[in-house]
Amino acid sequence: MFGGNKVKIDKQLLERAKKCAEVAGYSSVQEFIEHVLEKELKQIEAAGTSDEAITESLRGLGYIS
Repeated sequence: MFGGNKVKIDKQLLERAKKCAEVAGYSSVQEFIEHVLEKELKQIEAAGTSDEAITESLRGLGYIS
């Protein structure tokens, strides 16, 4: 994907994702991360569409305090 979007990710987190992707049989770490992100987004969106509901979901998952 030449010239595509880029996201910075902690080096240790990326290494963990690489290991999990390999063990789980994904063809690439990108495929694994996209799958995990899609799964989390669906879960958050299912909780409600308001900004308040999304904020509470993220807080419950420990992403924000």
